[in-house]
Amino acid sequence: MPCPAKVRADMGLSAGDRVDFIRMEDGHYAVVPASHSIKSLKGIVPRPDRPVSLEDMQKAISVGFTGE
Repeated sequence: MPCPAKVRADMGLSAGDRVDFIRMEDGHYAVVPASHSIKSLKGIVPRPDRPVSLEDMQKAISVGFTGE
């Protein structure tokens, strides 16, 4: 059986990271990282084709809020 330090290293966890426990169909539990570094999000959202102005952002927020 691996030691806790080995499990944390294998899962890419550091001190202070959180984990979630997920109950599987067979009654066992899976332990998965619940938080990651903000750096892990890099590249998920593509850059826009052109820069977006603050005015455009505000309009989009307003339209989303009012539904108009």
